[in-house]
Amino acid sequence: MRYYIADNHFFHGALNNKMDCRGFGSEEEMNEYMIEKWNSRVKKKDEVVILGDFSLGGVEETKALLERLQGKLFLILGNHDRVMENKKMDLSRFQWVKRYAELSDNNRKVVLCHYPIVCYNGQYRLDKSGKPHAYMLHGHVHDTMDQRLVEQFETITRATKTVNAAGEEQEIPCHMINCFCKFSDYVPLSLDEWIELDQKRKESMRNHS
Repeated sequence: MRYYIADNHFFHGALNNKMDCRGFGSEEEMNEYMIEKWNSRVKKKDEVVILGDFSLGGVEETKALLERLQGKLFLILGNHDRVMENKKMDLSRFQWVKRYAELSDNNRKVVLCHYPIVCYNGQYRLDKSGKPHAYMLHGHVHDTMDQRLVEQFETITRATKTVNAAGEEQEIPCHMINCFCKFSDYVPLSLDEWIELDQKRKESMRNHS
């Protein structure tokens, strides 16, 4: 099974009372909770794609953290992953480390970047049943005003009509999913789980607006 998650920010205790307001009593409590949630889902042979901003800790504490987490790990670098560029950092725990990637997940294209890409590769493609063929998974914007702007862009784009290669009018697909760890209670989720959670979260926001 393959899972995805973004913006854990291990060792970033300031997020407990700023920006995310995660509410843990300490940095250590936050770290332990996220480790517990991770390992409650991920098994040894599972894959986890981390969509950036994984750890703000030093080299040794980040190494120790990586040894405690289950799964085969893949890292998309974020703007706060400076420890990964330290020459003393051992990256062998990761299957690969990249700034951008495209994968296939159950016959669907998955575009991976820490930052949201509003015009992503494969965006217009649909499968034979008319469902989206491509999804853009990202992090970076947490649950902030920037995320609200991304959601506005999605709404406007989906309501826009275009003409496809067959000369038929269709709405423009736009499926950008913010895999922010707090949205999933810090549990890495599969693509299908993120799709379902993203739809429910956005529907709930529309109903309360």
